[in-house]
Amino acid sequence: MSLKKELISLFDKLLSSFGPRNWWPADSKFEVVIGAILAQNTAWKNVKKAISNIKNNNLMNPEKLYLIEENVLAEIVKTSGYFRQKAKKIKNFLKFFKEKYDFSFEKMALQKKDILRKELIGVWGIGEETADSILLYALNIPSFVVDSYTKRIFLRLGYFNKEPDYFQLKKFFEDNLPEDVYIYNEFHA
Repeated sequence: MSLKKELISLFDKLLSSFGPRNWWPADSKFEVVIGAILAQNTAWKNVKKAISNIKNNNLMNPEKLYLIEENVLAEIVKTSGYFRQKAKKIKNFLKFFKEKYDFSFEKMALQKKDILRKELIGVWGIGEETADSILLYALNIPSFVVDSYTKRIFLRLGYFNKEPDYFQLKKFFEDNLPEDVYIYNEFHA
């Protein structure tokens, strides 16, 4: 069986066993971005608490969040861990989002994928996984998301002799799966 067919077969088995995961749980594109930043090195339950705090303060809006002080934001997202760094990361993203795209996800989605990915990674606090999460889950742009679980599973399944780096694993999936938002989303979830 070819590698492409093998991965699709694995995808089908996962989907039939677990059903659609409907990941990313968010009410808006902006919430996906905030969640992706807050999720860095953090359990999802703590991310949910921080997101709830943002919502309870009526700040789940880029224009509103942009206007508050970084130290105030840090207190609001405290439950996510590394809260000062995450507040700074969110503020850096907001500065980029305002200056480059005028807080418009529609404008952002018009940018070429490779250029937008580089722009996102160029923002302090946005790494490869976070950038790919923003592309896939917030903008519905097919960009495979690699996380530590993906690395661990595919290493254990014998697809790699040693732990692949992010780019190797991303390329592995993107070269062997159809370029499809639904497939990338469900496979990652």
